[in-house]
Amino acid sequence: MDVVVLSKLQFAVTVGYHFLFVPLSIGLGLVLVLAERRFYKSGLEEDRSAADFWVKLFTATFAVGVATGITMEFAFGTNWATYSRFVGDIFGAPLAAEGLFAFFLESTFLAVLIFGRRRVSKRFFYTSAWLVWAGSLLSALWIIIANSWMQTPAGYKIVGEGATRKAQLVDFFAAAFNPSTLPRYFHTVDSTLIVGGFLAMAIAAYYLRRGTHVRFARATMKTGIAIAAITTVLILPIGHWQALNVLAHQPSKIAAFEGHWDNGPMSLGLIGYVDQANGKTVSLAIPRGVNMLAGDFAGKRSFTGLNSFAPADRPPLQLTYQTYHLMIALWGVMLVLAGVSWYLNRSGKLEHNRRLLGLLMWAPLVPMLSIQLGWAAAEVGRQPWIVWNELRTVDAVSKAVPAGEVLTTLVLFVLFYTIMYVAWGRVVTKMIKNGPALPEEVR
Repeated sequence: MDVVVLSKLQFAVTVGYHFLFVPLSIGLGLVLVLAERRFYKSGLEEDRSAADFWVKLFTATFAVGVATGITMEFAFGTNWATYSRFVGDIFGAPLAAEGLFAFFLESTFLAVLIFGRRRVSKRFFYTSAWLVWAGSLLSALWIIIANSWMQTPAGYKIVGEGATRKAQLVDFFAAAFNPSTLPRYFHTVDSTLIVGGFLAMAIAAYYLRRGTHVRFARATMKTGIAIAAITTVLILPIGHWQALNVLAHQPSKIAAFEGHWDNGPMSLGLIGYVDQANGKTVSLAIPRGVNMLAGDFAGKRSFTGLNSFAPADRPPLQLTYQTYHLMIALWGVMLVLAGVSWYLNRSGKLEHNRRLLGLLMWAPLVPMLSIQLGWAAAEVGRQPWIVWNELRTVDAVSKAVPAGEVLTTLVLFVLFYTIMYVAWGRVVTKMIKNGPALPEEVR
């Protein structure tokens, strides 16, 4: 019944549910755009039906994503009042911009996709598809700007003392494009596109196993494999860019990622666990591996170890270590799945391999879980700071909200979000079972 723990747990649950839909929205957005492009080029009725199918899936996902995201912003003022006062001058601009420039762009042109197929020109409709996807990407940018400022704050000064202490914006562009914004943004977006690629593959695999909508399934499988393979490969250099950023700006986090205790060269862990009682990490690791990834091939660079930080300034070590390494392990699974699928599909053997098709139907769970683990590693690894080196999480909660109320709302959120998730799942499952309306069915 600790109010700090419950407030963190409530926000984690809220974000976790919400971020089940964000990757699906952005990932589906690209699949939707490519489907609309195919219809714009061919003019075939079956391509129009395929594009309409993706519009329906995207719309259902977008609607639930918006509903699950609203409560997070309310939580800033209820559970995290001290935090809101501290960051209000910084967060006001990006959150307002997200609503004005991104959400309205996305929702306005989504209305065109839903209602305007026969009411606007073909070119305008196709352009609208691109603008919907651009809106989702822009929305992600503003949210990442706000979150990245918490990780690597810049462009501000501290004013006031005690209860009136807060961050004041002095340079908008320095704050918006703080050191971690771009690597975190590209890392996040690429991850969501991986989800979209694997989701397209899963839907195609479902139809190929059933022997229905075969032409649609073949085209979708080809598109999904291309997206999944390209973005899965791209996540390696983008993730490396992000890791270098953490290495430069968040030494305690990277030390927790790798279970690095003493100052000196840092090993690159593959699998293991943190033995906190004895202050060591038991792992299978590449000696001086982090040094090599940082360009120090001689292995002479010294990195700050966990022993240099007071226990109160370290993140939860076991959770940070395991979520980070599981995320990387799942990347290997995705790479294998995408590579094998590409090879078999290229040789025409994939659609007859029922075992692999059955596996691919569940494959989107891999990048979805990887994303959740990645966010957990990033946010837990930032602890005990809610704003890096400026505001501790324990000092950011609302002092007037009792633990019982937080617990009650946590339980209600879990119940309500679960109902929403089940409802969305039933609707989307029915859409997928019905599939795109074929020209023969329309006639």
